[in-house]
Amino acid sequence: MRTFSKRALAAPTALAAIGLVLTGCGSKASDTAGESTAASCVDTSGDTIKVGSLNSLSGTMAISEVTVRDSIALAVDEINNSGGVLGKKIQIVAEDGASEPTVFAEKAEKLISSDCVAAVFGGWTSSSRKAMLPVFEDNNSLLYYPVQYEGLEDSKNIFYTGATTNQQIVPALDYLKEKGVKSLYLVGSDYVFPQTANRIIKAYAEANGIEIKGEDYTPLGSTDFSTIVNKVRSADADAVFNTLNGDSNVAFFREYANVGLKPADMPVVSVSIAEEEVGGIGVQNIEGQLTAWNYYQTIDTPENKKFVDAYKARYGANKPTSDPMEAAYTSVYLWKNTVEKANSFATKDIQDNADGVTFAAPEGLVTIDGSNHHITKTARIGEIRNDGLIYTVWDSGTPIQPDPYLKSYPWAESLGS
Repeated sequence: MRTFSKRALAAPTALAAIGLVLTGCGSKASDTAGESTAASCVDTSGDTIKVGSLNSLSGTMAISEVTVRDSIALAVDEINNSGGVLGKKIQIVAEDGASEPTVFAEKAEKLISSDCVAAVFGGWTSSSRKAMLPVFEDNNSLLYYPVQYEGLEDSKNIFYTGATTNQQIVPALDYLKEKGVKSLYLVGSDYVFPQTANRIIKAYAEANGIEIKGEDYTPLGSTDFSTIVNKVRSADADAVFNTLNGDSNVAFFREYANVGLKPADMPVVSVSIAEEEVGGIGVQNIEGQLTAWNYYQTIDTPENKKFVDAYKARYGANKPTSDPMEAAYTSVYLWKNTVEKANSFATKDIQDNADGVTFAAPEGLVTIDGSNHHITKTARIGEIRNDGLIYTVWDSGTPIQPDPYLKSYPWAESLGS
C-alpha cells in the first residue's frame, strides 16, 4: 500500500529546515593548483569587450544546450541595448562543445588565449565543467556555469549560477520524505553528476530511513531503456529519482509510459528535465511527473514576465523558457553587475568584488556568495501538466544560501570532497 498519492505529492508543505542559512566548507578546486601568473590578453582599449559562449550545439546534449546559448545571446543584446558594460558593447564569440568534455576544454583554451574573451558563459555536464576547470585556473580566466550540479566543488575561476545540492536535490528529498516516500530507485547517466548525486542521495536515505531498491546508470545518449524500466517496475519503489541527462530522457520516459508505469503509482522526480525537454519526450509520456529546479516558465513575477516575453519575441511564441536558460541569462547580468561594481574587467577585480552582488532574476532575487562563488537560489518542486509546462507545487519561500560541501548536514560528513 502506498503511503502517499499523486494529490499528496502535489500539495504544498513547509520544509522549514531548507530555509536555514548555510555555509560551505571542504577543499576548493583551486586549492590544488598554485596561483596562476598567466597574462591576460583581454583588450579593453576599444568600444567593445569580447565574451565567450560555449555550449553543445551538436551531439547528445544539444537538445538542452542550444537554448542556453540562445538565452546568453538574449541577455547580451538586452545589455547592449541599454548601453553595454562600462560603456562598451559586448561581442559574443560562440563555440560548440559538441557534447564532448575534451572539446569543451579545447574550445575554452581557444576562447581565452586566442579570442581573448573577458569571461566565458556555458557548459552543462559536470564532465564538461571539470574538463574546463584547469583551463580557467591555469589561465586565470572566468567561467560562468549555469546548470545545477552535484556540489562538492568551488573554484575562484568559476561562478556557479545553477543550483548546488542543498538548493535542489536535498529539498527534493525532503519533499518526498514529507510525502511519505520510504523507498527510491535511482536512474542516471553514467558520468560525474549522477554518480556523485546518487552518493549524496544514498547518504541522505540511510540517515532518513529510506530504502534504495536499485541503482542503474547508462551512457549519455543511450536510447534502450527496456531492461532498466523493467527492473524499476519489478522493484516497486515508492518513487524514482532521475539524474539522466540529454536525449536519454526521451527514451526513458517513453518506455516508462509504454510499460504502464504512472505518476500516481510510482512518480519520477527529475533534476534535468525542463520545459524544452518535455516537448521532445511528448507530454503524454510525462504528464504528472515531478521536477526539482529553481525556475519555471510559469513563475508569476514581473521580472519573469519580461524574460519570457523577450525570449518568445526573439525565438518564437512556441519556445518555452527553462531553469538552465534562466540561470545562463542571469549569469550574464551577474557578470555585468560585478564588472560595474569593480569598475574593471580584470579577473582579480571581479573576484574581489563579487561578494554580495545581486540581480533581480526571473527566478527571484539572487546574490553571489563571494566565499564559494555560488549564488542564493529558491528551491521549487514542479509538476508537469498537459500543456507541457511545469507548475510549482512547493517552494522554499526564501532563497537558500549555497552549501556546496553540505557542511550543515551531519549525514553528509562521510562524503568528503
